[in-house]
Amino acid sequence: MIDLLVLALAFVLLVVGVVGSVVPQMPGAPFSIAGVLVYWWHSGFSEPGALLLAVLLAVGVATLAIDWLGGAVAAKVGGASTATAVIASLVGVVLFFVSGGPLGMILGMTLTVFVVEYYRQQDARAGAKAALVTTLGILSSSVMQAVLTGAMLVTMVVVAL
Repeated sequence: MIDLLVLALAFVLLVVGVVGSVVPQMPGAPFSIAGVLVYWWHSGFSEPGALLLAVLLAVGVATLAIDWLGGAVAAKVGGASTATAVIASLVGVVLFFVSGGPLGMILGMTLTVFVVEYYRQQDARAGAKAALVTTLGILSSSVMQAVLTGAMLVTMVVVAL
């Protein structure tokens, strides 16, 4: 019975990892990593094998890096300053809770990047470009996280079968 509960816990963690990768402000990668490690522990440290375990953990760490750095990198690519990226991130976190979800967060971050960059550069076109690239970067970061945590889940299902 305990064996089945531990196995179920591993896969619940992996599924929560996928869900967390698309829900803003919920870290998906740590749940996926925990699911892999719980399964590995449950198997007596034999499944997945050492190489696959290393790959899965590397994918988890890469997913975590994408989560933490995706928006800031996108802002920099779009021409926004580091300060703008930090301000927009803080606004996004506050708006996620105040506005009740991801739509308010994304719109708030986009508007923040535009306003701050317009003020900084006195150029509406540069502000709009930075806001657009930042928004696309945030959205593509979420998609990439979902793909990677989903791949971890599918891989572990294959290992379990």
